[in-house]
Amino acid sequence: MSMVQIDVPNEVLISLKESPETISQELSILAAVKLFELGKLSSGRAAQLAGMSRVEFLNVLGQYHVSPFALTAEELEHDIDNA
Repeated sequence: MSMVQIDVPNEVLISLKESPETISQELSILAAVKLFELGKLSSGRAAQLAGMSRVEFLNVLGQYHVSPFALTAEELEHDIDNA
């Protein structure tokens, strides 16, 4: 496994009132959610990055208002027309 290091200023940790370990986990989840939302990672790989199961990750997406369904508006319209 590779390690990526991010420097977080102490002032940010103080503002967030979180420990470095908590922020590290949250940043991993946020990165996974955004990379999934951008279509750069599958839900399985994003879950792996977030350090959780795929089911847990799919449930977490709702907390960030990200849909687990990767359909474009056109694809959704097509599906509705064909329903």
